[in-house]
Amino acid sequence: MSVATGREPAPVLSPPKPEKLGRATKDILFGSIAGMISKVFEHPFDLVKVRLQTQPHDAPFYTGAWDCFRKTFVHEGVRGLFRGVTMPVLGATMEDAALFLTYNQVQRALRNVRGVSESATLPLTDLAVAAAASGAMAAVVLTPVELIKCRMQVQQMGRTSRAPVPNAVPLIWETLQKSGVTGLWHGLSGTLIREVGGGIAWFLSFELATREFARRHAKARPADAPPSKADLSSLELAVSGALAGVSYNVSLFPADSVKSAMQTQRELRAHTREAAGPPLGFMTMLMRLYQTRGLAGLYAGVGVTCVRSAPSSALVFLVYHKLEQLAARSGW
Repeated sequence: MSVATGREPAPVLSPPKPEKLGRATKDILFGSIAGMISKVFEHPFDLVKVRLQTQPHDAPFYTGAWDCFRKTFVHEGVRGLFRGVTMPVLGATMEDAALFLTYNQVQRALRNVRGVSESATLPLTDLAVAAAASGAMAAVVLTPVELIKCRMQVQQMGRTSRAPVPNAVPLIWETLQKSGVTGLWHGLSGTLIREVGGGIAWFLSFELATREFARRHAKARPADAPPSKADLSSLELAVSGALAGVSYNVSLFPADSVKSAMQTQRELRAHTREAAGPPLGFMTMLMRLYQTRGLAGLYAGVGVTCVRSAPSSALVFLVYHKLEQLAARSGW
């Protein structure tokens, strides 16, 4: 026999649905897709940049970015503009997966240390630590890919013959035979400097821009609701990503020039009349480039790089965050 209490029974709350995909899985999946899409778009610009960075100083093949683009198209066709694209797409897939996975995992670790909620906004110093860690991880993943990519991109420089040149697999095998497994990481120092410093510039520029956009949207939210990236439009996410891309490339572009020169020494010796010998290290190559080309030489290709990095980076962040929003709505 039930006893009336005059009170409504408490509603039974169902537990929240578990996510179908773990957070780390999402970081890897969404980062991979974003990196793949952006790399296909930017590859012709990257090819022009590498050729400008590595052409001989005393007898350059190209007068500038447009001349390089035109000559590549005339002599090698559309396929020439996408020469070596397989390795960069593979690299971008792994790089952006590593970037977003490490960046977000380090943030979660820092929130646990600080004892704050998962949605708490971290100070920029913490974000810089997470960005530096993600850049270091990306450098380790990316160096072998960029080594083969750069070597493939300069193979046709100065050639008039359309005879076939080695693709990625023979170049990998040749590197292993001549330098061992560690030879695949030649240029790691330059990549590490570029990715750690550039990663800090990339993520922090994006965070600062999105926080400013979110702050403007906060007026329309309840007083106790913090600003969120979910409030941002596609255009605002794209603009924030574009600013991040330019910041990344301008901040440490000379390190990228040195890295490209280190990784293409073997292919370009015939044009520079350089005697065979062991590969040059980062500081030695830096001093050589500065002495022969000056500061302008260290920034060779920066213009075309910024032109491609703005929309490319915009694509990365836009695709990544739109996939996040889609996953949240779908209960993934």
